[in-house]
Amino acid sequence: MEKFKRLKNEGNDFVKTGEYEEAANKYSECMKLNTEECTVYTNRALCYLKLYKYEEAKRDCDHVLQIEDSNIKAFYRRALAYKGLQVRRKNMAGI
Repeated sequence: MEKFKRLKNEGNDFVKTGEYEEAANKYSECMKLNTEECTVYTNRALCYLKLYKYEEAKRDCDHVLQIEDSNIKAFYRRALAYKGLQVRRKNMAGI
């Protein structure tokens, strides 16, 4: 549990400095230790949104909503992921 907290805090520190790829990696390590902790999934979803990885963000939010069906952050970040995916589809259609 101590390692989990340390990794999560390191991920949070990376988010604060805008290092989203590194933060996502820390949250992924957390998930190997505890797959039921929803905050690391919503935090990683935020990182994926910042990195324009909308499908990955949506997947993390879907996972959280299976565990906590009223998680507001998961709903909000999933909506942002859907929005990003729609913009990407529109841009691809114009190519």
